[in-house]
Amino acid sequence: MRCEVLTLFPEMVQAAAAHSIMKRAQEKGLLSVHVHNLRDYTEDPHRTADDTPYGGGGGMIMKAEPIFRAVEKLQQQLGTLRVIMPSPQGIRFSQGLAQELSQESDPLVFLCGHYEGIDERVRTGLSIEEISLGDYVVTGGELPALIMMDAAMRLIPGVVGDPHSIEQESFMEPLLDFPHFTRPFELRGHAVPEILLSGNHEAIRRWRRKESIRNTLLKRPDLLQTEVMKQEDQQLLEEITQEYGSTYSASPKPRKEGVPS
Repeated sequence: MRCEVLTLFPEMVQAAAAHSIMKRAQEKGLLSVHVHNLRDYTEDPHRTADDTPYGGGGGMIMKAEPIFRAVEKLQQQLGTLRVIMPSPQGIRFSQGLAQELSQESDPLVFLCGHYEGIDERVRTGLSIEEISLGDYVVTGGELPALIMMDAAMRLIPGVVGDPHSIEQESFMEPLLDFPHFTRPFELRGHAVPEILLSGNHEAIRRWRRKESIRNTLLKRPDLLQTEVMKQEDQQLLEEITQEYGSTYSASPKPRKEGVPS
C-alpha cells in the first residue's frame, strides 16, 4: 500500500509513521509513506499556502494552486491516483472501507486540510473522495488521514503478526469484539472467567461468541442484524436476553443501567 500525504505540517505525519506497526510495515515492504510539504509547491518567496477568504469572515483558506501542482506532479510520477480528503462532509469511514483501501492497487493520496478549509476549486477541479471519521471537526486532516492509513494497512496480510487477531476484531462482521483477559488471574476482586482456563476450545469459542453478541446488544444494538444471524447466534441472543429477564425486541436500546430494554 503506497500512501502520499499532502500537508502543511509534515512532522505530524512523519512522527507517527516512524513508530509501532506502521514502522514495521514499512520495514517489511508492505507499506510506503511519503510525506509532501505543500509549501514546497508554492511559487512566492514567502511560501504562502493560505490566504484570507473572499467575502470576509474569520480564519484562513488553503490556496488551490499548491495543491494542484502537488497532485499533478504525483500523477506524472505515479500515474493513476486515488485522492482522499478527510472531511466532515464526506462519507463515513468504516471497517469495510478500510479493507477496500488496504487492497487498493493505485497510490493513495491523502490531502490534509487545515484552517477554515480548502479553496472549493480543489474539489471541483480534482477527482477527490471526501471521507469523514464522524460528525465532529478536528484541527486538520493529518490525524484523520493517519487513522485511515493505520486502519487500512493493518489489514494487509503480513502486517500484523497473528492474522486471527484481526479476524476476531470489532466490525470485521456486524458484532463488537468479546472481552479479553491476561494475568493476573484475580485483580481487585475480579477474576478471569473460569471457562477461559478450561482448555475446552469449543466452549471457549462459544463463550467468546456469546460475549461478542452481548457487547453488541448492550453497546451498539443498531449493529445487530437479526434477520441474517446464524442459528447459533440467535440461540445465544435468546440466552442473553433470558439472563436479563427480558425478551429481545426488533430495535433494542440499552437502558441507563446497562441492560437491554
